[in-house]
Amino acid sequence: MPEIKKPIKTSMYNASICKPDQHIANLIYHLSPEANIIETKIRQKINYSNDGARKCYLLLEGSIALCRTRDSFMMNSESAPYVFGLSNQLSVSDYLHMQTLEPSRIACLSLSAANIIIAEKDLWESLAHLLIYTAGRVYEHCTRISAPSSYAIIRSQLYELMQESEELRSSITAANYIQSRTFLSRSSIMKILAELKKGSYITTERGLLMQIKQGIPLKY
Repeated sequence: MPEIKKPIKTSMYNASICKPDQHIANLIYHLSPEANIIETKIRQKINYSNDGARKCYLLLEGSIALCRTRDSFMMNSESAPYVFGLSNQLSVSDYLHMQTLEPSRIACLSLSAANIIIAEKDLWESLAHLLIYTAGRVYEHCTRISAPSSYAIIRSQLYELMQESEELRSSITAANYIQSRTFLSRSSIMKILAELKKGSYITTERGLLMQIKQGIPLKY
């Protein structure tokens, strides 16, 4: 089997929302002493509710996707560090679930314990930054998948893929990444990817996105 080359990083696209790493690290620092460590495999399903209790998950290493339970549609994904379970604690727990995108290291504690620690340690500012970031990510996702054309959706997803961890980009093809997060047919995705590669806008090897070589045009 040929060796998989590491994708080439590009600074051409910067996420418009700045991840509040320091505030997330602050939450993890205070919550982790009460949490149990879980070593996961790739594509492992994790529920927000377990043993009749809502959970809070601290993503220490790896990447996790947020999926809609009824059809496993991938809503969004986050790489470590991140905290799951605080922003949707008032929603129905079985509406969404998490799925690891690579072997990951996670710490788990009850949601009630997490809320008590946040109150006792006065972590409201860090929590607010996490919630603002999460809301922004949801808005970005809605904007991407509601773009006016298939090409616009694929263009945005390619830039999103370049922001994923190196491990994730080395393990999933661009077509599979886009198809798992959109309602587009595989044939339309493959057609546009082929045209972008032919025009030297992207570089791929065995389907893996290696580089965005130049700005992908706004229109097809």
